[in-house]
Amino acid sequence: MNVVAFNGSARKDGNTAILVNAVFAVLKKEGIRTELVQMAGKEIRGCTACGKCFENQNKRCAVKDDILNDSIEKMVDADGIILASPTYFADVSTEMKALIDRAGLVAKANQDMFRRKVGASVVAVRRAGAIHAFDTMNHFFFINQMVVPGSSYWNIGMGGLGPDEVKGDEEGLMIMQTLGANMAWLLKKIND
Repeated sequence: MNVVAFNGSARKDGNTAILVNAVFAVLKKEGIRTELVQMAGKEIRGCTACGKCFENQNKRCAVKDDILNDSIEKMVDADGIILASPTYFADVSTEMKALIDRAGLVAKANQDMFRRKVGASVVAVRRAGAIHAFDTMNHFFFINQMVVPGSSYWNIGMGGLGPDEVKGDEEGLMIMQTLGANMAWLLKKIND
């Protein structure tokens, strides 16, 4: 079994990645392979509304000059998908929103190809707006008929603007560990 996570932060290995890696630590202990895709510095744009994904139905976006199609392939091959974003103006980063919109539309055009995969959202936040970002990413999972495990609280870690300040949020890190345990349990149940 494997889980792929997409870090929608403009900052590689920052607070968002730290939270994902806390989830990954538990998944790895449970024998689940993990991969972190850091979107920082990589090209991805929003949907052009061309409709080619519905015409072609080849599990690909017609726009081929960015990371989207490689990302979709990783999602298709994975048993679980984590979407992770910092909170930008009470929502996800533009990179994460582009991934959600385009991968989601390609999935819908291809008979809900993410159906019954396990999905989880992870949010890094300085102070407020995290629930909206959390909700945005969860919409991707629900509309794609995915299965979403819970944790002991919302999957949110708090930290300032410093690159590793989320490490001071003991409760947030515990929430990520619980999420990892619940995700591993669910993946094993689905794959039994």
